[in-house]
Amino acid sequence: MRDGFQFIGRIPYPVTEPKHLVVASEVATMDFLRLHGIPVPKIYSYSATAENAAGTEFIFMEFIRGTNLGDVWYNLPERARITVVAKLVELESKLFALEFPASGSLYHTKDLPDGFSKVDVPIAKFDRDGDFCIGPDTTLRMWYGKRGDIQIHRGPYTEPAAALVAGAKKEIAYLTKFGRPLHPFQHMWREIYNYQKQSPSDHLDSLEKYLQIAPYLIPHDNEVLARPTLRHPDLQPNNIIVSDKLEITSLLDWQHCAIRPLFLQCGIPNSLQNYGDAVSESLEVPELPPNFDDLGEREQFEQAVLLRRRQLHYYYIAKTAQLNSVHYDALAHDFSVVRRKLFDHASEPWEGDNVTLKADLIYLTENWSSITAPQSSARGDSKVPCPISFTENEVAECERLHSAQVEADEQLQTCRDVVGIGPEGWVPLEQYEETRQRARKLKAAALEAAESNEERTRLEEHWIFGDFDEEEYS
Repeated sequence: MRDGFQFIGRIPYPVTEPKHLVVASEVATMDFLRLHGIPVPKIYSYSATAENAAGTEFIFMEFIRGTNLGDVWYNLPERARITVVAKLVELESKLFALEFPASGSLYHTKDLPDGFSKVDVPIAKFDRDGDFCIGPDTTLRMWYGKRGDIQIHRGPYTEPAAALVAGAKKEIAYLTKFGRPLHPFQHMWREIYNYQKQSPSDHLDSLEKYLQIAPYLIPHDNEVLARPTLRHPDLQPNNIIVSDKLEITSLLDWQHCAIRPLFLQCGIPNSLQNYGDAVSESLEVPELPPNFDDLGEREQFEQAVLLRRRQLHYYYIAKTAQLNSVHYDALAHDFSVVRRKLFDHASEPWEGDNVTLKADLIYLTENWSSITAPQSSARGDSKVPCPISFTENEVAECERLHSAQVEADEQLQTCRDVVGIGPEGWVPLEQYEETRQRARKLKAAALEAAESNEERTRLEEHWIFGDFDEEEYS
């Protein structure tokens, strides 16, 4: 402004849906968090409808001064990174301590339109009772594409079982009405299936099996793990503002924030986790290999990067055990990762992948007694037989395809590293032309290595970084 005052004006992307609920929920979430001492920008004004002079939904919020952690994160020394991780965990402990009567997303009661279910949120120590409520879950996958037109229950959920199955029921409703054969969205997978489109009927079968086993995923041996818990939807460096002394001054971007049972919310943030690595999962103190000084320059670089990933994983777990015991207990609970994987893979929009969820279900059947024993013991029940099964041939074929997909994912990551892009394909403007040139060289090399005209045609048609119409996947 002319007097030097600065603020942020945000409007939703054209593809953001449902705009009214998403904007209203983000505003209410930030207002609620500020009331409880969580550092988030102050909301000055907002409109959850487009019926205003601007012709769009908007949020006017505080401009937070400081350094975006993403700008300095990769240059911080080890001790500074540990300091930041500790402060993040401390902030998370405050989030995990907040109490809610249901799962879903937060709203100001006045902003939730008629026709939507809601559960009031009482606020201790504040004269604001009746101001906040929990309503429909605004998570993107619940509304993606044509899914937003389907009349299904998206919350609030007063029971953990309802939160567990809502995403799967949404996807069943979508595929029943709109499902059609698709090539896997992940282009690198298409060769595995001889470039044939995959039928949604196989995934529908897996979703129905998920609904059968979902009640047994609730950890009845520890009621605290079912408590509705709020967590930042995308806790990564670019959403964190820090001071010169690395104090966290604000957490940004609460769009699509949801409250879920703790056993579904727990986990290491993607920017800090190193799952799949034996050293990280063993929780050993990470160190450089003893022969580090004898390695070549590139190998030393790779080991240094690996050490960094292991350190972040290790220190996040260590600080969580020290500062956020509720979260640590949820992380350490038997088969914690399996539960979240099953929930996520059953809730995600289907994109031609019939294998990932099925592989999770097969793993569950193979470990059924170990997973369900604590729950059965807590309820005083005898051992419960697994309600789903797979033939030997189904298991063998699924494992073959799943291994092939994992290998293809590794190849894709190598290609991304060569080109210099992340999972979403985004690059800084100043690097765009150089990155495009590397992508052209990679494609030219792949076409030259092709052994037949048919293979070259397939590569052209299904090139991993090629443009294509994503509309059929929505």
